[in-house]
Amino acid sequence: MEMPPARERAAAPAMTDDEWQVHTTHEAAKAIGKWLEGRGRLHQPIRAMTMSDLEAMADNAIARWIVLQSERLQRQGWPPEDPIRRLLLG
Repeated sequence: MEMPPARERAAAPAMTDDEWQVHTTHEAAKAIGKWLEGRGRLHQPIRAMTMSDLEAMADNAIARWIVLQSERLQRQGWPPEDPIRRLLLG
């Protein structure tokens, strides 16, 4: 797999890997929060949730990460036919 030319990567906003991790973690947490708000019953502790509830929260967080990572690859100039992008967008 080949990286896009340096000039295309340079056009992407500068963000370190650590900054990217913080950003995606924050966005995943927002996706979980949005799911919890939509579900209601925010007063219940996590231990009262079913495995299905926990899986739904994880699905929302993972979906948000996939969208963010796909957009990041697009900004960095990775072509749509790139195997990594195809894997993310399935």
